Amino acid sequence: MRLQSTLSFIGASLLALSAPVQAQVHYENESPWSQRASSGPDAEVPGWFYNLGITGMRAQLVPDQPKVLLVKYVFANTPADKKVEVGDFIVGAGGKMFQEDHRNGYGEKVFGGNGPVSELEKALEQSQSAEGKGKLSITLRRGSEVKEVVLDIGQKYGTFSPTFPASCAKSDKILAELLEYLIQHQNADGSFGNPVHDTFAPLALLASGDPKYLPAVERNVRFHCRETKSQDNRVAGLINWSYMSAAIVLSEYFFATGAEWVIPELQQVCDYLQSSQYLDMSQINPKSKESHPHTYPKVPMDSNGGWGHNPGFEGYGPIGMLTAQGALAYSLMSRCGIKIDREHHDAAYAFLKRASGKNGYVWYKDGPGGGDSAWADMGRTGASAIANFLSPYPEADYRQRAILHAKVIGKHPQSFPDTHASPVMGMAYTALGANVEPESFRALMDANRWWFTMAQCNDGSFYYQPNRDNNGYGEDARMSASAVVAFIFSVPKHNLVITGKALPEVKASSTK
Repeated sequence: MRLQSTLSFIGASLLALSAPVQAQVHYENESPWSQRASSGPDAEVPGWFYNLGITGMRAQLVPDQPKVLLVKYVFANTPADKKVEVGDFIVGAGGKMFQEDHRNGYGEKVFGGNGPVSELEKALEQSQSAEGKGKLSITLRRGSEVKEVVLDIGQKYGTFSPTFPASCAKSDKILAELLEYLIQHQNADGSFGNPVHDTFAPLALLASGDPKYLPAVERNVRFHCRETKSQDNRVAGLINWSYMSAAIVLSEYFFATGAEWVIPELQQVCDYLQSSQYLDMSQINPKSKESHPHTYPKVPMDSNGGWGHNPGFEGYGPIGMLTAQGALAYSLMSRCGIKIDREHHDAAYAFLKRASGKNGYVWYKDGPGGGDSAWADMGRTGASAIANFLSPYPEADYRQRAILHAKVIGKHPQSFPDTHASPVMGMAYTALGANVEPESFRALMDANRWWFTMAQCNDGSFYYQPNRDNNGYGEDARMSASAVVAFIFSVPKHNLVITGKALPEVKASSTK
């Protein structure tokens, strides 16, 4: 069951490269609007639509009416209930008509939430201020009639501070609610649902610094321990994602608690990761030559040092996101006392260096894509930034590359919520990488306040907005977004090594 969950959440990335690059919001064949959640809090909604913050509305973008939001659903007992109807067109907010066209798509020219989505966000945020008195006016077109309605939004959360999520009362309230949400949705076996949840939910709880969450974190750590071993005979199921998650969570738990029983468990994870890392052509799955002839390695160094979804080389082979996590895992484990073979570690760093453009942007696979100034989704770049920043080795090159990665995120923050394969995972790693360079983190948060405002649901959870990839939209979409937002809002606390806690010394010298 766990492997199926992993496959559905991340596995479609194998298909994404075989198809043309698609927009964040597709209009052909009713996608993404026709996609539905089979269960969970969004199952009652007849499609995958934009959440309009705590108003209780979901809306669709209209191709030939780029300055409107078409209401497709209104949740009961929310501010919009009985005031807004399905089929209404929102044409303005805060007493102003929408001014900009939609700007939603995948690519340098169309990344971001410009248009009615961000204009409504500004009005919604202002309505929760002292001056706004908790009232949001929206302008509707219903048939031939244009009318204004006022929604009682309230002022429970207030507004984001200029430094959010740091020194921000609204962020603190949101984080407190999300941490409780995570506790309520932890499974009996200690897991939270899939490798994305099982990375960022326990990290968020641990990063809170509140000891009352330690038992829940320990249950998750022990879940990881049961699921990992030095030798794993599973040959499919995207299992490398699970091991990366385990390495990071177990390491941070050890830093926080000093629990020595974690060390032998980490050793098993390390043994597996070193065996699953692609370093030799003998590890190639022979079927890859038939299934993916265009990616089959022609020379020994092609994709060398990376990790793919499963051990060795299969399908598209090693990818940047997993390889960056692997380099990060080695860095953290070495600081826990685990001896890391430096040849393995350097091979992972070399993969990431080959995949980087001169501007620091990290491509999907081994080698830069689109030229040295090109950029797109930043999850891989963020993961590479934190992996290099935490390198246990003294050479300056690692920190220099970390800063370069962080700066390109700050320069192009608008792709933040739209990342290949697992957008919410990409958001978490993008924020981590940007945090290496404070100005980049600030630029990232400021450019994406619209997402945090609009993704918040009326019940306090967060929602996975329509995106380039549909991985993760379904019964657990709220869990995915809520775990990642909780993690991002905990970053300024600096309670984890990956978020800025004082670095522990490298306890184990790497072996040659």
